[in-house]
Amino acid sequence: MTRPTVPDRTRVGRTALTVADLAETTDFYRDVVGLAVQSRDDESATLGVDGTPLLVLSESDVPDRDPESAGLYHNAFRVPSRGALGDALRRVRNRWRLDGASDHLVSEALYLTDPEDNGVEIYRDRPREEWEFGDDGTVRMDTLPLDVDALVADASGTPDAGAPPGTAVGHVHLEVSSLARSREFYVDTLGLGVRAAYGDSALFVAAGEYHHHLGLNTWRRRSRPAAGRGLAWFELVVPDEDALAAVRRRLADAGESVTDRDDGVAVTDPDGVSVRLRVDSN
Repeated sequence: MTRPTVPDRTRVGRTALTVADLAETTDFYRDVVGLAVQSRDDESATLGVDGTPLLVLSESDVPDRDPESAGLYHNAFRVPSRGALGDALRRVRNRWRLDGASDHLVSEALYLTDPEDNGVEIYRDRPREEWEFGDDGTVRMDTLPLDVDALVADASGTPDAGAPPGTAVGHVHLEVSSLARSREFYVDTLGLGVRAAYGDSALFVAAGEYHHHLGLNTWRRRSRPAAGRGLAWFELVVPDEDALAAVRRRLADAGESVTDRDDGVAVTDPDGVSVRLRVDSN
């Protein structure tokens, strides 16, 4: 039997965080990550690039995330060029703290942590013709040192302009309690494909041939459902109504509780993370 898959053009849409200090967190994503504030009130803010919303922040007095809870490892913002990544590095160096920088063969990435301890990645993809694939269709990835001085030298020289058009949420990386349960949900039911697997410690899945739209890991041995501040939900965007209906049907047939929304549907993954699905409006 052929495993169901989502269309190749499926992508990550918005991601949402519940935060304790809306002002401080909004400033971070504006001044360091480079997103523009698109709307804001006393309780929430939406940030994005070139009119496209990417991140929703909501202030709440819910407790801190339980250190044993599953949830967000990082949100990953993809910029369109190496020059833009160099600009991002300059912003981070000038205004924040860089946690790390890596060459993943398919991409080059910067890592930092926001004021509320949420992981953040800013990265650029290498050209697809440089990616290496296995006979089984998986993509080769690694974690190698990144020459940050060379990256700064390639900056376009406009860090204060913020993230450029073409910036998007490239992937979301989750800390999960069980790779087997997460694989059953995201691969067997929802329809993403396995792009790389590392035993019982990490799994990278995506639509089409992308290296990953979703990372899943058990590195910190999380054992409880997602709870507290942090990731509120993230969004997968499918290209048409037929694709959304097919995913909804698979989820319902698998016994998942699917909630209809004005712009799509929502479902909860095995660790209690809310996943929203909608049709692409572009």
